Amino acid sequence: MTSPALPHHRVDGPAAAPPLVLGPSLGTSLSVWEPQVEALARRFRVVRWDLPGHGGTPYEVLTGTGTDAGSGEDTGRTDGPCTVAALGGLVLALADSLGIDRFAYAGISLGGAVGAWLAVHHPERVASLALVCSSARFGDPDGWYERAALVREQGLAPVAATAAGRWFTPAFAGSPAADGLLAGLRTVAPEGYAACCDALATYDLRGELGRITAPTLVVAGRDDPATPPAHARELADGIPAASLTEVAGAAHLANAEQPVPVLAALLGHLTASAPPEHPTDDRTRHAAGTAVRRAVLGNDHVDRAAARTTAFTAVFQDFITRYAWGEIWTRPGLSRHTRSCVTITALVARGHHDELALHLRAALRNGLTPEDIREVLLQSAVYCGVPAANSAFALADRVLAEHREVLAEHREES
Repeated sequence: MTSPALPHHRVDGPAAAPPLVLGPSLGTSLSVWEPQVEALARRFRVVRWDLPGHGGTPYEVLTGTGTDAGSGEDTGRTDGPCTVAALGGLVLALADSLGIDRFAYAGISLGGAVGAWLAVHHPERVASLALVCSSARFGDPDGWYERAALVREQGLAPVAATAAGRWFTPAFAGSPAADGLLAGLRTVAPEGYAACCDALATYDLRGELGRITAPTLVVAGRDDPATPPAHARELADGIPAASLTEVAGAAHLANAEQPVPVLAALLGHLTASAPPEHPTDDRTRHAAGTAVRRAVLGNDHVDRAAARTTAFTAVFQDFITRYAWGEIWTRPGLSRHTRSCVTITALVARGHHDELALHLRAALRNGLTPEDIREVLLQSAVYCGVPAANSAFALADRVLAEHREVLAEHREES
């Protein structure tokens, strides 16, 4: 059997780190992930790839790559119109060529659709999943076929002329980053762009979302006209135990327009979904617990706790580091995002306000937004009592105000 062609790709990060595959949006290249790749590559072996006809991948990569007539297995071949399944086959071939068996996957729009398809049809390959400004179905197929025909006839100029209104909010349009992405769109091969439009036209995963078993994060741009937040909510509702983050001030390319909130959400999800091997002895538990405790509570808090430790309290500090942080918080069953929600609710119920303030700050580190925290507190009002939630709201208001001040100081410094 002829080896399948591979898409153009780039690998960043330590070779021994957990692998993370990043998929691009229609009309962009692997460079669309530049705002996040440096931080992600500190923790992951990051593999970015280009769609056919985009960036460094020739359109011809689709030739000789879909379903083997004898075995029925997906190989990535597309003898007819391009499909998301064919693109998924390219990703699997790329992973195989790099010696990667199982990987985390994050994708924007069409790149997210490829990840969702992989999670449904090859669940053994996808360790965790993040879908950014994506959908289970990208609207009426006729619209995509019409766009494909337009591009095949007139090139990318008509699409490029209107892309800014889909990709960016007015506040971001015209920025150097936005202009760079639009310039990249104009370099896409028309046949490659049109082929990807064909793939979007036939893509409909709505009836299969329940088959996704990978821990999943869904990210929506609150001002996205191409895949509005309703599309993200459909994904989050259909995928078991998926979490949803809406990013304010962002349109379709949310990771470019709001790079910091998107990065925080991705790191919170991916680091929780791909933990190190679960520790089994006390020394390993303590080391793992210390690392997670620092990641969740912050170095300053852990350093202060260590400095206050006495001969009398040392045994307790060792206990909570091994048990709470090394045994429970390192477990793979729940994301840190979810663990923060559970912890906040429990602390509200018990009235432990000092610990609640600490874990409200931790929740922000774990990717919860102020809106997420508000929803958790509202939920706790029903099941833990209105007076308890009332006190928690007042405390959270102070913590969030402090958080806004810190962010403002950082912006001034930069």
